[in-house]
Amino acid sequence: MNRLIILIDILSLSFCYCLPLAAQGSAGTSGTYEPRYLIDLPTAGILPHGHLALDMEFYQQDGVLASVSLGAFDRLVLGISFGGSNLIGTDKPVWNSTPGFVARLRLIEETIILPAIALGFDSQGKGDYRDDVSRYAIKSLGFYAVASKNYSVLGYLSIHGGINYSLERADGGDAPDFFVGIEKTLGPFLSSFGEYDLASNDSNEKALGRGRGYLNIGFRASVGKGFSVGMNLKDLFQNQQQSGIGNRTFMVEYIQPL
Repeated sequence: MNRLIILIDILSLSFCYCLPLAAQGSAGTSGTYEPRYLIDLPTAGILPHGHLALDMEFYQQDGVLASVSLGAFDRLVLGISFGGSNLIGTDKPVWNSTPGFVARLRLIEETIILPAIALGFDSQGKGDYRDDVSRYAIKSLGFYAVASKNYSVLGYLSIHGGINYSLERADGGDAPDFFVGIEKTLGPFLSSFGEYDLASNDSNEKALGRGRGYLNIGFRASVGKGFSVGMNLKDLFQNQQQSGIGNRTFMVEYIQPL
């Protein structure tokens, strides 16, 4: 119940803060490309037709996750990802058991009144893969729907919210999940991100989570046309992690037309 109250509070505050503002185009660190993800959670953003994106995330246990995405059509993005842990150092690398696959279709374009709405599928979880419970540390999204709305307020402010149903259910977490997120530009080249995942599919007695949900924050900077880097602090509610300042990860994104 406490996690649901947090989710409702975030949505209510965001709505009240943004209600008087007119919608603008997309946010993003440079205004060139829409953010497709906040930190772990998706937005309704897509790649332009004919554009290719390379994303890399560096996480704990010397882990690296790399993904390639293509703007296949005007509203359709397709992608594939693969990674593993222990990739740096002397330990034997531990690869993910299967590649991850991504598909996202934007159903509705954003207007002054309506948010952009997208449907998608993402089989790529985050962190190490746990064979004992047949899941990633952070479950893959599975099937999802997400809405995104952008506003002009001292730059750009973007509000996101959605629902997903993960296919990683061996731990008994078969409930649908809900999430919200926010992005705020801090100038022409820097953006801040925050997201909260209710994690209703990761809170039973067999799950890795402890019923607190996942609160993540991050920063992303544009360092060149189509090239950005970022740092994230994940699981600030210590749903899994015991670290005092969160699970630190780094990301690199490069987008270019073919």
